[in-house]
Amino acid sequence: MTDFDSGSQATVLVLFTALVTVTLLMCVMTGPDRDDLTNFYTGYLSLTPFKNGLAIAGDYISAATVLSTSGIIALAGYDGYVLTVSTALSLVLLMFLLAEPLRNAGRFTMGDVLARTMPGRAVRIASCVVTLSATLPFLVVQLSGAGSLLTFILNIPHGAGARTACIVIVGSLMIIYAALGGMRGTALLQMIKIVILLGTSVVVAALVLHRFGWNPGDLLRAAQHGSGTGPAFLQQGLQLGTSAGDRLDFVGLQITVVLGVACLPHITMRLYSAQDAPAVRRSMSWAVGTVTTFCLLVIILGTGAAALVGSRSITAVDPHGRTAVLMLSQVLGGAPASAGATILYSAVAGMVFITLLSSVAGMTLAAASSLAHDLFAHAARRGQADPRTEMTVAAWTSVAVGTVAIGLATLVQKWDVGVLTTLAVCIGASAVAPALTYSLFWRGFTRTGLLATLYGGTACALVLMIFSKAVSGTSSAVFPNADFHWFPMQSTGLVSIPFGYLAGWLGSRLDHRRRAADSRESRVLYEESEERLLAAAE
Repeated sequence: MTDFDSGSQATVLVLFTALVTVTLLMCVMTGPDRDDLTNFYTGYLSLTPFKNGLAIAGDYISAATVLSTSGIIALAGYDGYVLTVSTALSLVLLMFLLAEPLRNAGRFTMGDVLARTMPGRAVRIASCVVTLSATLPFLVVQLSGAGSLLTFILNIPHGAGARTACIVIVGSLMIIYAALGGMRGTALLQMIKIVILLGTSVVVAALVLHRFGWNPGDLLRAAQHGSGTGPAFLQQGLQLGTSAGDRLDFVGLQITVVLGVACLPHITMRLYSAQDAPAVRRSMSWAVGTVTTFCLLVIILGTGAAALVGSRSITAVDPHGRTAVLMLSQVLGGAPASAGATILYSAVAGMVFITLLSSVAGMTLAAASSLAHDLFAHAARRGQADPRTEMTVAAWTSVAVGTVAIGLATLVQKWDVGVLTTLAVCIGASAVAPALTYSLFWRGFTRTGLLATLYGGTACALVLMIFSKAVSGTSSAVFPNADFHWFPMQSTGLVSIPFGYLAGWLGSRLDHRRRAADSRESRVLYEESEERLLAAAE
């Protein structure tokens, strides 16, 4: 790591202040009226496909994608490449399989989609529980990482007090964005984020390739040398291991990423803001193109970090490589006190900062919307809540969700909480994905089957993760000095995904008590909406 002069620190602080000021002002200006639910949840469906596609891509690309994935590439090479491709494939799967049916069936939240043919309080409550189970772990990871990253960026002592202050600042900003901006305000934040992200990444990737004469082969050879692993850098196994069990774990992780990432509630929520089926198709086309482009850039950035910074320097600062892109910008900028170094490092630091803010704001909005719309308006008030009241509840639940996330992130800031990202994606793949596919495409899916899928898939992923070797039993686990694991993998997908689908199927087939009346009612409701659901017919 190069020296961090006071001029660079001042530049970064000015940039952070400018970003917060501009984005907060725009959120307030575009925020919804206090009694307009459609405006708060969908932004009046006013976004063009291009803008909505950028917003979807912005929500999809989290700080974990930017920092953790590039770090995995820098340290594990091939394993990181496959993870990046899997991340892009997940959005492609959403585009071709679920995007249009979700837009046609949904209104504001995932609960609206699931309760379409199976109305009732139990479905709304289950939808809210799963939404919180999938978003809260992500929020804790993002906020916990914000503490360490911002202290590194600003070159301030890495004490618990400084990290806690950074967590509280970022968490407070995310509450304001979600509560005041609503869907349109956070969409604007996502669009600003994706423009800055792509622009900065293109510049850094171009500098990396220029350093090696625009020859990818030279870049890969330098990365193999810098990683210290030689040819193993381009072979599977550096992240999870090379044994048969480790390879199976690796396959399970990729399947989980493909099925789970795009099904997370804060991603699918963006689809409801498209005007119609053609608009959601065009929006997804823009989103897929943007995310794929960024994933290619991440591959270049991670490989460049391995080649120019080296794995030893990266792991000395962060064993998981989350500062690899920041350290790469320091190397590419030249002399530590030069104008080029200051500008480049400040641009990358601003990119990381706006990515953190936008990621947590989108997740907070999704969790608060589910609490206000599914739990309060429908489960507690049976759908009779006044729009102004529901809007007020949505604002206060944003505060509640944010406060809980800040508290949890502060408590676990010394832990390696990366496992929570895996848990959230596993819940998306094991509970949300089966529930959505069954609900949208199977006439025989019943309320009991839906509840079994949501609760069963979530519980299976949670229990297996707690007793996996990602939490205890290995030197890289959350609790390296304890050993209570009996599940031999770090990802639960190979077991929890089939369990989620099987629970939904068995729950529907064995629902003898309600099969005669409830199942018939669900099938009638499905058939009545089938044309609009699958073909967007009037």
